[in-house]
Amino acid sequence: MGDHGATSTGDPQLDEAVRRWLSWDKNRWTRAQVESLVAAGRLNDLRTRLCSRMSFGTAGLRAPMGAGFNRINDLTVIQSTQGLHSYLCRCFADFSSRGVVVGFDTRGQEDSGCSSQRLAKLTAAVMLSRDVPVHLFSTFVPTPFVPYAVKKLGAAAGVMITASHNPKEDNGYKVYWCNGAQISSPHDQEILQSIEEQLEPWSASCWEEELVESCSLRTDPLTQINSCYMDELTSLCFHRDLNSSCPLKFVHSSFHGVGHVFVQQAFYAFGFAPPIPVPEQKDPDPNFSSVRCPNPEEGESVLNRKTLELSWRRIPTPTAWLSLRSLTGAVGRCSQVMSWLHCWVGGCSLTGRRLIRILQTPRRFTCWPPPCPPRSCRPSLASRGSTSRIHELSKMGNNVIFAFEESIGFLCGGLVPEKDGVSSAVVVAEMAAYLHNKNLSLNQQLLNIYQTYGHHVSQTSYVVCDDPPTIQTIFCRIRNFDCEASYPKTCGGVRIVHVRDVTTGYDSSRPDLRSVLPVTRSSHMITFTLQNGVVATLRTSGTEPKIKCYTEYCAAPGTRSAAVHRAPSTEYCWFQSTTLKYTCCFWSRGVVLVHLHRSSIYRYYRLYIYI
Repeated sequence: MGDHGATSTGDPQLDEAVRRWLSWDKNRWTRAQVESLVAAGRLNDLRTRLCSRMSFGTAGLRAPMGAGFNRINDLTVIQSTQGLHSYLCRCFADFSSRGVVVGFDTRGQEDSGCSSQRLAKLTAAVMLSRDVPVHLFSTFVPTPFVPYAVKKLGAAAGVMITASHNPKEDNGYKVYWCNGAQISSPHDQEILQSIEEQLEPWSASCWEEELVESCSLRTDPLTQINSCYMDELTSLCFHRDLNSSCPLKFVHSSFHGVGHVFVQQAFYAFGFAPPIPVPEQKDPDPNFSSVRCPNPEEGESVLNRKTLELSWRRIPTPTAWLSLRSLTGAVGRCSQVMSWLHCWVGGCSLTGRRLIRILQTPRRFTCWPPPCPPRSCRPSLASRGSTSRIHELSKMGNNVIFAFEESIGFLCGGLVPEKDGVSSAVVVAEMAAYLHNKNLSLNQQLLNIYQTYGHHVSQTSYVVCDDPPTIQTIFCRIRNFDCEASYPKTCGGVRIVHVRDVTTGYDSSRPDLRSVLPVTRSSHMITFTLQNGVVATLRTSGTEPKIKCYTEYCAAPGTRSAAVHRAPSTEYCWFQSTTLKYTCCFWSRGVVLVHLHRSSIYRYYRLYIYI
């Protein structure tokens, strides 16, 4: 190791990993991080960073920024792009003419000399060094712009540098296929294998950010894609006259993300006055200065009192405005927004064609009445499952008009086969304007929906576990609870009537005991149906070291909400974690507050509606 000025660790395998890193990495900040760890003798930290690699999770890579083969940095992004290039060359004979789309958000870490924009330029540089055309956005964009551009420009693939709702320390490398959908099996594992086959950077050109400014194969699609997106967005607008005269006021915060400019344009496209921005949260800020964590699963820590106060200051004193209710917890808001959008988009889009709604939650609206043409299907709880399913249904002649992911991601219409907070925000605004014209609030309409389809109650929670073997032990115990190949029989004193295990392909409710959902052996997901009607799902996150918990209860149509509130609760006693609680606050100043979380689909903006 003397060639690189470092001292031997005494571990030959670790020494080789350090040698490779210092030999390949040209980023002086991340090189210095490794050299500092070696000098300090922090061998465990070195092993963690250098002796394992990232694996593809939800549509790509996601990890903390910093030095190491299992982190997001210049070197691992270059390696990933080399592997992606090799795989695309095998899949597309015309790859050298179709090229790729590359976008980025505003994340960054000064200590690592790492930013989303720099990583995007390095991604482009690798492709350009092999004479592949690159459509690199010149500034930050919402994540849906990347898959939209992939389809619009006929590119072979797209890469978005973003980490969505992850902590500020993280970043990611999100990959889209030629159909605009997030990559899924077998592409993800094939790309990962291609990455591991050629880890050493091909040439010095891979490190040249400046290549994107000088190479004729690089184009900037920003103006064209933004214009086309906003034009096509109007296909979701059905009440422009009502929008232009709407007395409701909308307050928007991008939570330090990239949404402000694009949401303003979307409201203009629908004929609305621009939403009132929250200045303190309007501009991109990689430090998320006014929120502890940008993840909506954190509930009140995201939508905290400071956030509400910042929004509230933007509201002019009303004369006669609608009285609305505000939910400060993420769990209730998700199912409510889904309920509104599901019914609204379906009602506005009936054109005689076969319409499909993809619902990314176990039971939502399974009792949709027969007279209504649209039907619902349910692929899985994983977000990338919906985008692939959308493509499959479209090839069968179906028109997918709505899709929903549990983590508060919505797709309205066929604009882009991905969750899209920009379009969702303005669609909700039009829905609120229409209902206001009918003397209905969003809350009143929600109660009408519940009366027709049954009251839906849902809660989400999670536990953090940084140790993969512990996660394996937890799920192994669940699958061998009383004896081998035996699942729990009761939960919270209530009998479990059905078990579905997507990891193993088991479903006790089916005659052949085989799950109709695709088997996903790379992650864990088990769903329990209880005798009292509660459905509980445990699954591992594809992007964070978490075990996620979902519970929901669907009452029969016409059931009064008071009866629903008496439904038995579910405790996750299998690993000592209970579902999170959430609180309600009541406001009376009559505005609809539309919050978009910092990340769009990676950066998909998480949609928050205060009613």
